[in-house]
Amino acid sequence: MAVSRRTGKIFAWVLAVLAVLIAALVVFILTFDWNRARPYINEKVSEAIGRPFAIEGDLKVGWRHPVGETSWRAWVPWPRFSAEHITVGNPDWTKQPHFATLDEIDFQVKVLPLLAHDIVIPAINLVNPSVDLERLLDGRNNWTFKIASSSSPSEWKLELHDIQFAKGNIVYSDLQKKADVQMVVDTLGEPIPIGDVMKAQEEASRNASAQVVGKQGASKLAKQVEAASSASAASAASEASSGSAAVPEPAGASGASVTTTASGASTSPAVSSAAVIASASGASVPATAGQTRPATTYGIGWTLKGTYNAAPLSGSGKVGGVLAVQDTTRPFPVQADVRVGDTRIAVVGTVTDPVHLAAVDLRLWLQGVSMAHLYPLTGVTLPETPPYATEGHLIGQFKPEGGVFKYENFTGRVGGSDLNGSMTYYAQKPRPLLEGVLVSNLLQFADLAPIIGADSNASKAKRGAAPDQPSAKALPVEEFKTDRWKAIDADVKFTGRRIIKDPALPITDLYTHVVMKDGVLALEPLRFGVAGGTLDSNINLDGSTTPLKGRVGSQARHLKLKQLFPTVKTMQTALGEVNGDAALSATGNSPAALAATSNGEVKALVTDGTVSRLYMEAAGLNVANVVYEKLFGKRDVKINCAAADFIVTNGVLDSKVFALDTDDAVINMDGNVNLKDESMDLNIHPHTKGFRVFSLRSPLYVKGTLKDPHVGVNATALAVRGGAMVGLGLINPFAALIPLIAPSNNKALPCNDLLAQMRARPDAPPAGQKMRTPRGLDAAASEANGANIAVPSAPASSAPATRMSPASAAEYKGS
Repeated sequence: MAVSRRTGKIFAWVLAVLAVLIAALVVFILTFDWNRARPYINEKVSEAIGRPFAIEGDLKVGWRHPVGETSWRAWVPWPRFSAEHITVGNPDWTKQPHFATLDEIDFQVKVLPLLAHDIVIPAINLVNPSVDLERLLDGRNNWTFKIASSSSPSEWKLELHDIQFAKGNIVYSDLQKKADVQMVVDTLGEPIPIGDVMKAQEEASRNASAQVVGKQGASKLAKQVEAASSASAASAASEASSGSAAVPEPAGASGASVTTTASGASTSPAVSSAAVIASASGASVPATAGQTRPATTYGIGWTLKGTYNAAPLSGSGKVGGVLAVQDTTRPFPVQADVRVGDTRIAVVGTVTDPVHLAAVDLRLWLQGVSMAHLYPLTGVTLPETPPYATEGHLIGQFKPEGGVFKYENFTGRVGGSDLNGSMTYYAQKPRPLLEGVLVSNLLQFADLAPIIGADSNASKAKRGAAPDQPSAKALPVEEFKTDRWKAIDADVKFTGRRIIKDPALPITDLYTHVVMKDGVLALEPLRFGVAGGTLDSNINLDGSTTPLKGRVGSQARHLKLKQLFPTVKTMQTALGEVNGDAALSATGNSPAALAATSNGEVKALVTDGTVSRLYMEAAGLNVANVVYEKLFGKRDVKINCAAADFIVTNGVLDSKVFALDTDDAVINMDGNVNLKDESMDLNIHPHTKGFRVFSLRSPLYVKGTLKDPHVGVNATALAVRGGAMVGLGLINPFAALIPLIAPSNNKALPCNDLLAQMRARPDAPPAGQKMRTPRGLDAAASEANGANIAVPSAPASSAPATRMSPASAAEYKGS
């Protein structure tokens, strides 16, 4: 009995002591001036982060009853800590003295979890946080802290449930990226569903597209998107009806679809933004068995302004709540609408595990004056283009060895052309790779001009290029941006199914396979449908050297004479085909520079042709017959053969062979075309077959420049003939007709010999070297039809053929 009383007294004393200690602790906490602890706290935090840390205002500790607790736990008060005017210092090389400042921070800590070494903070409230981020050219930055490492792991664990803050400011200065940006971050007040944000962004982006490609272009783009969505839905319905294992979910506001397996598991590691949108808007979206998918909402908004790469930068957007970043089981919503210079980028969708950037699933809109302007933003090398606007679906996964991102099934407008396809970006080493297949159903030929700098000065100025194209030059002088070619490799196939162009241009379609690797750009092939035939070129531009080295090999096959001149009425009865080959090499960083240094050979041959007699007689200036044909009709003239062989040396095209043989006339040409100054000095010599009266058979000339050619009659030869006519007219009026009478000359060109020479493939020397004299070409010209006509040497035959044999012609065309 005595022992029990003694134990009871001991227990009572222990309780009394504990009560006194708790009371003393409470009194101490309530009465202690915690500002005395600031130097100690400042010192310890500074040592931990390796930067100056200071609480410059009041430091307070109070007690409050917990909110949301029930039963006896509601009676256990929680300590509330608050501190004012907190600063975190910057390294001494930064422009700003502080890395971060905070007007006030306050938070509560649950008491009971402290017994298990858990620090549980229900919420932290930040007042006017401000952060300064800086990076120098040498790579030093102020956001990398030297945190003091501990010798043993801490027994304490921190659990933070929410962060609340008033307006925050972030300043970002990066000399490497040439960025100077100010961002304001604030809470939205109430959550906004992702579906509502998607609809608003879609409307805003389409209005932006109208400003870039015009209202008509934006309307066509919207129809393309609707057609693509309908086709995708029809394809998905077809797969579902056929019993496929892949089951498409209902599309949400994005118009995209989500695919799940028959078991209900997502086929993608990222939850599709379309599913999130559908969930937020109330649509039925399947979830994994036993899982309830919560609606995804935005909680924080932001705006920014400044400069990036010396271009003005502005934008706004929204993201999920701060602590939603830590939840890897839910998609984190993001939205952004940013304008950099003349380029606008907008996205709506989700990021999976944003702390580690596991995956992205976004609706993406792009608008700008040229796709080449995306390079400073993305590092992706694209060609110069007219103004463009695109809509599509961007999905991607981040991986340690390099991520993979796909802009799939996008549609767009580029100038007056449509553009559709998918592009995949591989973030690999040593260079990223861009692969894709692009199709344009209606391609405006003029929209290809900016790619080689052949657009107008006004167009150049609009896309930011120097408008330095001389008015007198036809060949583009704008230089290729070869410094960007080493930034990425590419393998892209492009098809222009139907080309819309000037009626006089006989081009119908286009296909090219663009391959770029380690600074070398190749088009293998660049194929145009031309005049019922094809013009195939293999182009290789080595941008890894300075200046650029280029090689071009071209083949023209089965070009119909009639279709080559679609707007010339007198050619619409013409028959026959043009076949040709070219091989050139050059150095230079622009089309004009490459042309001015080109060396090689260009050949062409017309086979089995007929051409309008009127056209031929006009070329020969047989005045009487032209008048006769005008009054009484015309008939066609058979082309026995026509051949041209130009040797190109340092940009000068010399006509070594140019001859046209018909039943009625032989025409040859000599002279040159100088691509350095784009001047032409060609002389055309017609030689009539058969007796002609009133024939002004005088040489023609083609002079001037490629931009402004001049075609006319050789005035000297015509004056001599005219003077003779006048002189004879003084003696006898009938004698005045003698200079206009052309005697018959029935000698024909050696067409088979020409064919044999033309069948030899043209060749080009290495870039930067001159062209040697081609095989089988005599220095001396041959005499034919009473005129000096340059023809190639060939083994002697028993008799020159007047026409090309069909077998030989077929052999050339098929080669």
